[in-house]
Amino acid sequence: MTGRSTVLIVDDEISNIEIINAILEDDFEISFATSGQQALDVARTIYPDLILLDVLMPNMSGFEVCEQLKKEPLLADVPVIFTTGLGDTADEVRGLELGAIDYVTKPIQPVILRARVNNHIELKRLRDRLAEMAVTDALTGLSNRRRMEQALNTETSRLARTGDWLSVILLDIDFFKQFNDTYGHLEGDRCLVMVASALSRALRRASDVPARYGGEEFACILPGADADAALEVASEIRQQISALDIPHEGSNVSSSVTISMGIATARCTRDLSPDLWIKHADDELYRSKHAGRNRVSSINFSAPATSEGEPQSS
Repeated sequence: MTGRSTVLIVDDEISNIEIINAILEDDFEISFATSGQQALDVARTIYPDLILLDVLMPNMSGFEVCEQLKKEPLLADVPVIFTTGLGDTADEVRGLELGAIDYVTKPIQPVILRARVNNHIELKRLRDRLAEMAVTDALTGLSNRRRMEQALNTETSRLARTGDWLSVILLDIDFFKQFNDTYGHLEGDRCLVMVASALSRALRRASDVPARYGGEEFACILPGADADAALEVASEIRQQISALDIPHEGSNVSSSVTISMGIATARCTRDLSPDLWIKHADDELYRSKHAGRNRVSSINFSAPATSEGEPQSS
């Protein structure tokens, strides 16, 4: 990995691709496509940082490609610069209305092309940083509730295609109000940060999503994890928390910080709402607290939403 931004060049004329590649290859990773459909296929594979898109192409025009890109959530924010020899104001307006951010006319002027690509790449980096901040918990650095819900929606939709498993863990620091009352809010914040770090260490797969759900409550999304796999993760989380050995004189269950957990597991289907994983995990978390805290409760559930299933607790 070079860390350089990726530019996708789309043009049905190989000579045009070669010209643009020569202008940009020193500063960017270059990919290319010679048709509209190929452009969509490549974009869905590499998720480029910017697309240079020819307007006039056979079978599928640049306008049609742009329109399709803007309909796809993962590609909608990729900046598109049209390249054209038309010089027609009406076409330029149409392109901008479809969501393109700029126009470059042929023959290509190297200095102008480099400047515009650099400017739009830098703007995209800024937007990406702002977007990252909007879905990151400022204290712990974990995903916040908004990102967690986005990830849950994405994963349930993706896994529904194959009927694969998904587990969600909700966990809560036991007697955290008493912790703050005993040690103060600065130590409370420090405790939250340490628990968040332990949570991150316990999740070994890149697809797993740890999040701060709110206050002293955290969540984990575990794509592909059945009930046994989720319980293994929960056990690792408890071990990581125990290893922190954070003193907690205000706890009624231990002399150090402990957590209670609720796990919800189901095979993803199109008739199961993402909210059901949260509801069932929250119910199981309540069950853990009601049973005395410092423990894990779990449930396998399935459609219809009203079915209770047999909970498995540990």
